[in-house]
Amino acid sequence: MAQTNESTTTASDAINSQASLDYWNKTSADEDGMLGGIPSLGGVFSSVSRVDLQGSRTFLARLGIGTKRDRRRVCSAVDAGAGIGRITKGLLLDVAREVDVIEPVARFTDALRGHPGVRTIFNVGLEDWRPRPGVAYDIIWTQWCLGHLRDGDVVQYLRACGAVLRPGSGVIVVKENISTGGGDVFDGADSSVTREDAKFRTLFEEAGLRLVRTDEQRGLPEMPPRRLLPVRMYALKPAGANS
Repeated sequence: MAQTNESTTTASDAINSQASLDYWNKTSADEDGMLGGIPSLGGVFSSVSRVDLQGSRTFLARLGIGTKRDRRRVCSAVDAGAGIGRITKGLLLDVAREVDVIEPVARFTDALRGHPGVRTIFNVGLEDWRPRPGVAYDIIWTQWCLGHLRDGDVVQYLRACGAVLRPGSGVIVVKENISTGGGDVFDGADSSVTREDAKFRTLFEEAGLRLVRTDEQRGLPEMPPRRLLPVRMYALKPAGANS
């Protein structure tokens, strides 16, 4: 796999794609499984999905996309790393007429087949996704899955996204956990890496994208000593886009 800097070893070099896939193939096909068992902790943590979706809704509204006031709905969106479609059904189908889904674990997407508004289901990893010719997307939503890609594959994937974004108005949204450990941190349990904010910005630039907005997810539940990692949302467009 390609690396962003051939002379430097990064935390993401330890990622094993097959190990990541094996982890998810053993995960329950429900909301608790998609969210790493956080809702099953109970108490305030049972609200994590609702809080997450509300934060995402607010972020899109700040980009002028939504169902209220002077915000606009769009034609076509992608839910990348969709799992069972928590974001497809809880967010994207409210603002987009059609949603395509990318998810390597086919059993997760079984319930999405034939669901109103769900168009094409790609049962592949993000690094292997090849968009259909002639399709232009208004929103490409990528959440809690880039950690399973090596740095070079993240850049490759984001370049593919930029190539199929609707010119001018389309937007790529990346929403991911942010490392607080003084560097990118590898997790052997699911073969993933949690990146620093600075690393994400570097990868975006290498992919030919510019940052048009970034916000931190607010209101994530916590019950000391248990605290979730900070989560940040990034809105991106090709560097040459006018708006």
